[in-house]
Amino acid sequence: MTYSELALAIFVLLVTPGPTNTLVAMGAAEQGWFRTIRLIPAELLGYLATTLPLSILGAQLLEAVPMAKAAVTVVAALWVMWLALSMWRVPSMGTGRPTVTARRVAVTTLLNPKALIFGLVLLPASNMWTSAGNFVLFSAEVVAVAMIWAALGASLRRNGRLQTGMPARWRRAASVWLAVLAMYLFGRAAGLA
Repeated sequence: MTYSELALAIFVLLVTPGPTNTLVAMGAAEQGWFRTIRLIPAELLGYLATTLPLSILGAQLLEAVPMAKAAVTVVAALWVMWLALSMWRVPSMGTGRPTVTARRVAVTTLLNPKALIFGLVLLPASNMWTSAGNFVLFSAEVVAVAMIWAALGASLRRNGRLQTGMPARWRRAASVWLAVLAMYLFGRAAGLA
């Protein structure tokens, strides 16, 4: 795969709506764009914590423990379903406490199934210099895509309101989307999707 093909593949996979992107958009809708970009290091660390080891040891791990991929997928599905339920129950506007935190973004990204694709398919370690360049590209794209999703979420704010919280209809829509993603993940783990 050429460098430009890799860049495009990473971008397309990153920009696809998923649990991390949903949280970043929700965070920006609640807190605004500038406060949300502070969550980007948590997303980047979550991705790197998964993709780096997978790119180096992933193939051997899957050969040694064939159920590892299914187990990670089930854990990810449980986490995303928990997020969906907790986001559904959060009061809407003016609670004073943001629902999207760096910890939630980091854990969600760590368990994001996209990380499996990055680590095992797009970024497997071939040699040190190529891998380093690929991870620099990956990191830059993670930051850029997170900023795009934060801008999208910030555009949902009414009149640039700076209060914490998210309109109930957007929060519920995001919660339903997360539940759909969780069900899809359960289906993948069961071999149905």
